[in-house]
Amino acid sequence: AGPTPTAAPPTPTPAVPGAPAALKIGIVTFLSGPAASPFGVPARNAAEVLIENLNAGNAPAPYDQKGIGGVPIQAIYVDEAGGAEKQVAEFRRLVLEEKVDLVIGYISSSDCLAVAPVAEELKTLTVLFDCGTNQIFEERDYRYVFRTHAHQVIENVGAARYILRMKPNLRRIAGINQNYAWGQDSWAAFRDSVLKLKPDVQVVGEHFPRLFAGEYSAELSAMLAARPEVVHTSFWGGDLEAFVIQAAPRGLFQQTTAILTTGDTILPRLGRDVPKGIVIAGRGPHGALAPKTPLNDWFVKIYKDRYVVRPVYPSYHIAQAILGVKAAYEKAIAANGGKWPTVDQVIAAFEYLEFETPSGTIRMALGKGHQAVEPIVLGITGDFDPATGEVKLTDVMEFPAECVNPPDGMKTPDWIAQGFPGAKCP
Repeated sequence: AGPTPTAAPPTPTPAVPGAPAALKIGIVTFLSGPAASPFGVPARNAAEVLIENLNAGNAPAPYDQKGIGGVPIQAIYVDEAGGAEKQVAEFRRLVLEEKVDLVIGYISSSDCLAVAPVAEELKTLTVLFDCGTNQIFEERDYRYVFRTHAHQVIENVGAARYILRMKPNLRRIAGINQNYAWGQDSWAAFRDSVLKLKPDVQVVGEHFPRLFAGEYSAELSAMLAARPEVVHTSFWGGDLEAFVIQAAPRGLFQQTTAILTTGDTILPRLGRDVPKGIVIAGRGPHGALAPKTPLNDWFVKIYKDRYVVRPVYPSYHIAQAILGVKAAYEKAIAANGGKWPTVDQVIAAFEYLEFETPSGTIRMALGKGHQAVEPIVLGITGDFDPATGEVKLTDVMEFPAECVNPPDGMKTPDWIAQGFPGAKCP
């Protein structure tokens, strides 16, 4: 008679009524070009391992529910290389053809500035995970766009305060920054903060090579001749590595104190070749400067187990974006009586949200609840540690978010010019 046929298993009912089979997220980061290896790929790697563990329900509380509200995350990765015009086209493709539910992306400030208005046009939830220009939410309001990390003001105001504590008699500064919104904004915030805190400081050089120039002999010659006591740079990715490699043999780091506001990324990549005496930041409490917490310990472990090296700050930034999305959706589900939320309900939950990350508590406190604030941590490179494969950091100092972020509704240049009203500093 043969085996008895069995009925097909019923289609499982989603844990959250009205939920999709998967939450489809476009993730945009540099996968090729000079920003990929030190920057974009570590971000992609963090997204992959984090999403895998979230979908499996392996994350610690408060992120131990599988996926997002029990719904698995499906990621579509897009290369950010190619410029702002290409990224606008890719964004439209993700939304209109791939039908993503939201987009997490963008390292370049130029790409963020170009994509944000298109997100509003297409009414697509978009979370900026790394770009740093303060112009995004200080120049206009957005409904569908959020940024889950602090903008560039924290590391540059923090660097000014830090260096003046290290060098209270500082007299001469110079800067070398990339010639676009990120570099210009970063230098202006650092320079103006130093001058506001110590008006007798002289600016003896302002250099703006093009993005991804990779060769800095002319600028190095000019800085060596000007003899600043401090050189500030917000270079990132391949540009930062090239600058350090070219500047070290020419003696810049013996003549001056360099401040690398994105310097966390070079620590594991250059190892013992990182010169001593450089001020290092990681755009927040990230990477080598991250807090010692169970959530950070877990994040570092799953990343190192997969990729051998530790996560650098772009990895932390994308983790903040993914965990912020999860926290916002699950808050919206709870507020919606346990049913899957609309985009408007997710936006309402995301605004002024506070959520935990491997970098500590993130608060969406600026930009009418769309822009995060966080502290900044800085330290100075010391001796090489064979146990970690990196130089140690000494004189580590944290400036709280209330010290290095302007009040909501105030633009960064105005806040600095007015003497940092409302700042609460240690």
